[in-house]
Amino acid sequence: MKKHILIVCPYPENEVPGQRLKYEQYFECFRRNGYKISVSPFIEPRFFKILYLPGHYTPKIVGVLWGYAKRCLQIVRLPFYDGIYVSLYVTPFGTSFFERLFRLFSKRMIYDIDDLVYEGRASKYNYMVAPLRWSGKYFYLMKAADQVFISTPYLESVVRRYTSKIAYIPVTVNTERYFPVQQYSNDTRLVLGWSGSHSTAPYLRLLETVLRSLREQYDFRLLVIGAPDFRIEGLDGEAIPWNEATEVEDLQRIDIGLYPLPDEEWVLGKGGGKALQYMACGIPTVATAIGANFRVIEDGVSGFLVKSDEEWKARLGELMSDPDLRRRIGQQGRARVVKYNSVFANEPVYLRIFDEVF
Repeated sequence: MKKHILIVCPYPENEVPGQRLKYEQYFECFRRNGYKISVSPFIEPRFFKILYLPGHYTPKIVGVLWGYAKRCLQIVRLPFYDGIYVSLYVTPFGTSFFERLFRLFSKRMIYDIDDLVYEGRASKYNYMVAPLRWSGKYFYLMKAADQVFISTPYLESVVRRYTSKIAYIPVTVNTERYFPVQQYSNDTRLVLGWSGSHSTAPYLRLLETVLRSLREQYDFRLLVIGAPDFRIEGLDGEAIPWNEATEVEDLQRIDIGLYPLPDEEWVLGKGGGKALQYMACGIPTVATAIGANFRVIEDGVSGFLVKSDEEWKARLGELMSDPDLRRRIGQQGRARVVKYNSVFANEPVYLRIFDEVF
């Protein structure tokens, strides 16, 4: 008889990178190996469509109340599951009350923490809810779980204060879906590209001066995926919404991938998902030298890690000038992802821990 596992998560399936590039990619693996998987997001699909839009306060309040009602109804059903897999939290606001109830009524629990969620940040469109977030619930889940999944060295150092039951599962990419098509040629106009969301788009602003300066020497276009309102004055660019159906095709239009990050504690919780997506597609990638990027990229071999505007300009200039360099870096980046950050490479680790816990 198959073990039945309940996935308790914030967002609907196939909507956010923090879920898609982590556990969601392994559902079929779990199902092939004796598990029945049920997914219970706090935020329903209809609510998610307006979550990051300004206003819409009444439907947002209704969506939150429905999320709490659903969690209340689930409590009595928890003993009938063989275990639960909690991503980030059970409920987004208040104390650890619901997290404690879910742990009390569950047989076994895996906790998956991503980003520094315990800092209680909120988007600019929902900033008023930030005071309602309580960091204690995240630390409780770390202590109460039978196993905690982390994806960055910094998160490991934080979680280790509360438990030794830690497993490093990196952000991963399905390398059968993400694959190279680049010709690494300068015969056509080059495309510098970035993929993200409205919440991370300010990070791309860090390169405004760099990109304007490069535009004086090189002919290129800027492609922005996931932030359709993004513009940099003076640059020829295209900004498009993220679309699951065309995501890989959109990424494959990029000749050089950009992954700028600010020098702040928050980014130490990020697992380098953007860089990994570029690299899986054979796109030579330039990233800020910080946090998990040191694990994702071997500087000068599978990509470039940079610290200053001068280094950004130098590395990007070298890549735009030299197609052979782009080919070498792109191919090495792809090989590194296949070896360390592919679904194929990490399925056995994920499955072994599932078997041990559940």
